[in-house]
Amino acid sequence: MLSLPDYLRPATSRAPLTTENFVSNVVPPVICYFATAFLVLLPRTQPIRVALWPITAFLAFRAAGALDMSRGDPKLKFFNIDLQLSMFVIAIRTLQWTIQTKPFIRHYQATQPVDQQSSTDAPKRNIVLDTLDLACTLRGCGWDWSRGLYIARETRPTSSRFAFAIITLISCLAHAFLCGALHCAVQAFGPDTLGSVDGGTIFDDSLPPHLRYFRSSIISTLGVFGVYSILRAGDELLTVICVLILRHHPHQCPPSFDSPWCATSLGDFWGRRWHQWFRHVFIFLGGRPLYVLFGRAAGVIGAFLASGMFHHVAVMSLDRPSEMWRMLLPFGMMGVGVVLERAVAGKNVGGWTGWVWTMFWMILWGNMIIDGWARAGMLGGSSILDSATPVRQPIERLVRTFGEYLHAR
Repeated sequence: MLSLPDYLRPATSRAPLTTENFVSNVVPPVICYFATAFLVLLPRTQPIRVALWPITAFLAFRAAGALDMSRGDPKLKFFNIDLQLSMFVIAIRTLQWTIQTKPFIRHYQATQPVDQQSSTDAPKRNIVLDTLDLACTLRGCGWDWSRGLYIARETRPTSSRFAFAIITLISCLAHAFLCGALHCAVQAFGPDTLGSVDGGTIFDDSLPPHLRYFRSSIISTLGVFGVYSILRAGDELLTVICVLILRHHPHQCPPSFDSPWCATSLGDFWGRRWHQWFRHVFIFLGGRPLYVLFGRAAGVIGAFLASGMFHHVAVMSLDRPSEMWRMLLPFGMMGVGVVLERAVAGKNVGGWTGWVWTMFWMILWGNMIIDGWARAGMLGGSSILDSATPVRQPIERLVRTFGEYLHAR
């Protein structure tokens, strides 16, 4: 009877992280990922990519559930999210590259839309550097496949690498501090429920409906700003590394966010002001198939459903019972909102009425997203950002006082 070697068997449980099992589980799909990135830059390599993708997908699926990156500490299980989402992205991006018929072309004027660039923008090609850039870039800045990508206006000085890096590093540290403070505030609303690794709902049934949803909306808003802060801090840390160590020009590292709280439409929020890191993955996975089958509106909703699936994969990595609809429904309704505003107002959505509409819809369905994360124990994690913040105790006292005030009403 034929049997698979141990290193090819899908994992049935997560093993504690060691150097040996990291090399045997995580390194193989990463090698396949870079190999596919290299091949998609060369002509007449699609048959090889087609043969390689099933192996890549299998190895990525196997690695996603093989390791416990938390080393047994429940409060550090959020590290498993990084592993699982990384493997998910590897599987989907390599599938995109597998069905690509023509080699990708890299341009080098990253701060200009691709359709405004000319053939004179591209210096002499370096296939190794292009491979590394393709594998590491998610937005596709400077690539021919990133048409339609919005790039935020740069406000940092780009004439000096050092000045650019220093300002970026200061912003990174400020947002890391803000993330820690906001995480402390969210956890303080329910230290034994939503703020614990066991999880719990953000809705307090002991409060009347209007106060219940007022409280949950505050938690959701704080949670979203916390997510924004940690994502921006991580992005800016990588930017500093790229500019100072890898010697990237600042023009190659444009901002990922553009003041999302200023959005005056859902399309503006999701298409311009929020990060576009997984834009192409969501379009490929859900937007394009539903567009082909049912038209443009379905394509928009399909891209958001793919985003919901992506976030459900993140919740699954915590190894707790989770219901897929808690991510699919609210993210799908973000797509419905985009379709509705286009159908009703076209391109005329904007101004303070557009801002009110956008914030209303974001908070309405954002409550469900944050509640899904809280129920899965995602908000109960802990890191040096929140455990070492000097404002932890004042924040906890403030939240307790606010909670007492609500229950006294």
